[in-house]
Parts: sequence; structure tokens; C-alpha cells
Amino acid sequence: MSRVYNFSAGPAVLPEEVLKEAAEDMMDYKGCGMSVMEMSHRSKMFDDIIKEAEADIRSLMNIPDNYKVLFLQGGASQQFSAVPMNLMKNKKAGYIVTGQWAKKAAQEAKRYGEVVELASSADKTFSYIPDCSDLAITDDLDYVYICENNTIYGTHYHELPDTKGVDLVSDVSSCFLSEPIDVSKYAVVYGGVQKNVGPAGLVIAIIREDLITDDVLEGTPTMLKWKTQADNDSLYNTPNCWAIYICGLVFKWLLKNGGLEAMKKRNEEKAAVLYDFLDQSKLFKGTVEPASRSLMNVPFVTGDADLDAKFVAEAKAAGFENLKGHRTVGGMRASIYNAMPKEGVEKLVEFMAEFEKKNS
Repeated sequence: MSRVYNFSAGPAVLPEEVLKEAAEDMMDYKGCGMSVMEMSHRSKMFDDIIKEAEADIRSLMNIPDNYKVLFLQGGASQQFSAVPMNLMKNKKAGYIVTGQWAKKAAQEAKRYGEVVELASSADKTFSYIPDCSDLAITDDLDYVYICENNTIYGTHYHELPDTKGVDLVSDVSSCFLSEPIDVSKYAVVYGGVQKNVGPAGLVIAIIREDLITDDVLEGTPTMLKWKTQADNDSLYNTPNCWAIYICGLVFKWLLKNGGLEAMKKRNEEKAAVLYDFLDQSKLFKGTVEPASRSLMNVPFVTGDADLDAKFVAEAKAAGFENLKGHRTVGGMRASIYNAMPKEGVEKLVEFMAEFEKKNS
């Protein structure tokens, strides 16, 4: 069977080159006679894998020396708790709520201290990023939290909020490694890798070293203390060895293909193909305000739930998988991560144009 065009929001499409290399290594990794899934995380072989992966992501993202890179488990959702547990010294933090995951993170933080909602786009079903140029930020906030790209709603911060000197924490799960970022502008950047970087089950956290201390909230579990993980180079317990290995292969694929500058250009070109079609279509409509559009997740609707369902079913039959929108918003959503070829987006647009002709 030939491979489909997989528009899943996550777990999501991976580069074919990476999948082929992993398949070749599956039974025997570099002549050691076993798979990465079978080797000890304490072995020299795995130590080389994790160290190389860290060196490559540091190179890709130009991560300053005073930031730690941690390979953690529990997904991004576990960091919803870890962030306040490690950072809420004054028991007060600011959250900008631009979608479901920022909302869930804010709800979780309320368990540990006061959450100030600095801005929200809930009034228009999270279809835009609010103006964050002059937020009511006070000195007693421990940090300001954002979800940088909203997978469900298809919005993205094209400018970071002005936090007025307060530490910025960002969940970048669905835009991770899609374009260059200046890591020094953040206190913490973290993301689940299953959308744009690797297989499910791993979250990568990049944390400024001065924030990694024993001074955490009372009752913080040993495993959720960033210091525990940093002191043990992400090997306090058995990590997700397989996911770290695949991410390492993806980092090499990105470096080989021109790094994050090249990836941004490629992603802009791909997204333009779909957005340009949506902007002129009489049947399909994008749901996001143009200034807030994501390069990674593109939600759209026909305005008729039955027609949406018909489109999803016919698209699936034609080899376009996982186009159904998130259950909370309906409609359709095409996630066009790094590994989605431009050809996949072009073919989707051709199919949409044909569907429009038949159903107008």
C-alpha cells in the first residue's frame, strides 16, 4: 500500500527518510546486534544517542549555554503542573488564554497559586491572537505563560507579548522547530514532540539555568522537579529512548535540509498554497483572522456540518487522512507540519477545488 497524505494534528507525519533509517536500524543499531528499543539507557551506545541529539538541537535552535535541554516524559500536559511547581515563588502568574491548551494550563496553575488572565481570545472562539503590546503586568508575577501555536484553532503569535521584564514561558508543541526563534527571549520553552518533531511520549524542555533550583513548591514530586532531571541529564529514570532516538534523526534531517531558516521558508510556501485557495473559495472558509494564522494548523469549514462530513469522508477515500476538525470546533483542519511535502498541500487544494465544483 502506498503512503497517504497524513494531515493529522498529532501524532503526525514524520519524514520518510527518517522512517526508512529507523526501519534499517530496527533489528540491529549500528552493528550492536539489538534495537534502540532494547538497549540499556545506561549504555555507552544510548549515551551517544542522547548526547548527539542534544548537541544537534542546540545547534539547530542556537540555544545559549546558560539553558538546559531536558528530554522528559508526561507530554506537554505534565508541564502544565511542573511550570507552576518550579516557578511560582510568589504564588502568582499571568496567563494569556488563546485556546484549549492555554486554558487547561491556566486551570492547572490555579491549583498552586493565583492566575491572572492577562488577555484572552475566547470572545471570538479563539480565532485570533489578542494585542499583547501593553498588558497589565505587575512585578509580583512569577512568569507570563503562552501557548505559542494553537493546534485546535490554528492561530500563532507572530510577535511575542511584551512581558515588561517578567519571565516568559511558552508551550511550542505544534510549532516546534518550524522556524527560528530567539531562545534568549524566553525563560522556558517546551513542547510535546508528537506534532512536528518525533513520536508521541516525549516532551523537550529548554530552561534557563537560574530557574533550575531546589526552591520549588512544597509537595512537588521528585520527578517533576526540573533540578532532578537536569542533575541527571534527563536520565534520572528510564527515559523514552526510542522517541529521543527518532527526534535525533529528525534533527539531523532538519540540519541537512538547511536548518530552521529553510524550514520556515518552506512552511510559508506550503501554507500560502492552502490559504490562497481558502481566500478565493466560494465554498470553503478559513476560520482564523489573517494576521493570526498558523503555518502549521489550518482550520476551515463549509458552513454546513453535513457537507463538512461529506468532504472528510471523500477526502479520506482519496488518500487524504485526518482532516476532520477537533471535536470541540468541528469542520476540517489540515496540519501541515515540517514533514508534509508541498506536493501534499497542492494535491489537497486540487481535491478541494474539484469538491467545490461538484457541490456548489
